[in-house]
Formats: sequence, structure tokens, C-alpha cells
Amino acid sequence: MSTLRVGLIGAGGISRVHADAWRALGAEGSVTSLVGAAAIAQEYGFREIADVDELIDAVDIVDIVTPSSTHADLALRAIARGRTVICEKPLASTAAEARVVVAAAEAAGVRLFPAHVVRYFGEYARIKQAIDDGRLGTIAVQRFSRAGSAPQTPWFFRESTGGGLIRDLMIHDIDQAIWFAGPVASVYAVQNPPTIDDVVPAPVTSHVVLTHRNGVISQLHASWVAPGMPFRTSVEVSGSAGRMRHDSAEDRTARTDAVLTDAATDYLPPMSPQESPYFAEIADFLDALATGGPSRIPPADGVEAVAVAEAAYASIATGAPVALTDQEVSR
Repeated sequence: MSTLRVGLIGAGGISRVHADAWRALGAEGSVTSLVGAAAIAQEYGFREIADVDELIDAVDIVDIVTPSSTHADLALRAIARGRTVICEKPLASTAAEARVVVAAAEAAGVRLFPAHVVRYFGEYARIKQAIDDGRLGTIAVQRFSRAGSAPQTPWFFRESTGGGLIRDLMIHDIDQAIWFAGPVASVYAVQNPPTIDDVVPAPVTSHVVLTHRNGVISQLHASWVAPGMPFRTSVEVSGSAGRMRHDSAEDRTARTDAVLTDAATDYLPPMSPQESPYFAEIADFLDALATGGPSRIPPADGVEAVAVAEAAYASIATGAPVALTDQEVSR
């Protein structure tokens, strides 16, 4: 069996966790980037390639880990050459662009994998399993929070070109909310301080309320805070039969408060696996590629996350809830 050839486009911080996974999976790696490719190549034993198109032609899988505004263009260039594409979130800057990418992959008969890694964190995956198993009963309310030091690279703060707190940071929890509770009917959002002249301030906080089509309410909070502040996430899902929650600041477990059986005295799921969620994500993509089966993240889910983020920005602009239709989310 030949060695899998993977090309990494981008050499920023997120590229290293992808490179770690590819190296652990025994892939032959190449990398190209305007800045930093030489360091990645040296650190991980990858081949540095100067040109994006040359890299695409030299590999089997293209892994896009560049600034958000470039995702759609790079994905389309790789798809046009028949390459499998893994694309970091968000799939594109807008839902319209994301739908074009998905349609191109379908037309070309190639696989497209949106990389929403939080689905592979053990705590979130166990909550999803509890929901699917009916252990929490009928879900009523979900709460998500995600906060950390504001990034230092300028593109993150340009809202119109794929940056912004909601599209970059909160999109993780938007995807989780949809994964847990299904399609979104309406979005209401606020941000403080507001974006001015397309520049997102920092520190900055946003709150978003999603009303799902099944009636579930999701409350999402995200903040870019002062440099040096620790990163923290939390999730809580409440239903008619119990509640399940996780807070990264408390411990590395997900804890359930639920009705116990007569024989039980407590419920505490096992600790998170030591395996990197990025490794688990990419391994899942490779398994789907090998078997022809689905991955945990279908392309349509990548479109929907972008559509909800886009609706949140529209809600901030108008001060009113924004309704979502099937056509807008392509679901």
C-alpha cells in the first residue's frame, strides 16, 4: 500500500496540531505558506513547496489551515484538480461561498471534510451520545461558553473577510449546538463593544441565542479577553430527564445530574482519552475516505455553521432576530 501524500496549506499555529496528526498517521507531508513553511517542514519532516498549485498537484489530500478568507478559493483550486480536501473552520467566509465549495466537490466526485474539531472532544461526544440515547429526555435548553486571549494576527479582527469573534471562535459552539439539537430557525445576537469600520475591538464579548426548529433554545457566549488570560470552555445541556455539563476550568470530565437507578449511587463518565481530538478528527476523515462512508462532519454541516454565524452578524446589525430557511442553510 502506498504512503498517503498530504499537503498542508498554511503554517500558522493550527498547522502544528494538524501536522502532529499526519505524522502520527504515517503520512508523507508537504507544506506551503507565505510565511513559516520552512519551520514546519523542518520540525515535522515535511517537504517545503513554494507554490500552492505545485503542492496540490503533488499530493492526494489538501489540508487547508490558512486565514478564513482564503478557505473557499483554496478548496475550489484543490477540488478542480480532483483532490480530497480537509478545511479548517469556517468552511468559507459566507454561506453562499460555502455552498459553492460543497457543490463543486459533489460535481467533481471528491470528498470534502469541514474540520470542526470540538465534535471529537470526549466531553462533547459523550453529551451527544447521551442526547441520542435519550438519557436526558426531551432537550429544552443548551448553554455554551468559550473565552480566551484575543489573537494577535490582524486578519482575525476584519469581520468582512472572514474574521470576527462569532465566525472564528463562537463557530465551534454554533456547530455543537446544531449537532446536539438540529437545525436553527432563528438567531438573535449582540456584541459589546461593537465592530466599527469593519474592525472588531478587543477585548470583546458576544451573546447569541439560537431557537432550533424543534423548540430547543441554545444560549452561546464567546469572549476574546486580555492577553495572558487562560482559555476556558463550558457546555450544559438540560432536558426533561436530566442535565449534563462540562467546564474545562473545573476538571476534565463531563458530569451528569440525572435520575439514578436503584442500584446506582452516582454517575461519573470516564476521563477524556489522551488522544488528541485533532488526531481523532483526521483519523475519522481517513476512515470515511477509505470506506466511502460518512464522517462525523458532513459538508452540509459546515455550510450550516457558516449560515448561522452570518445570521448572527445580520442580527447584530439590525438589532432584531434573523430567521433561517432551508435554502439559506442548504439542509
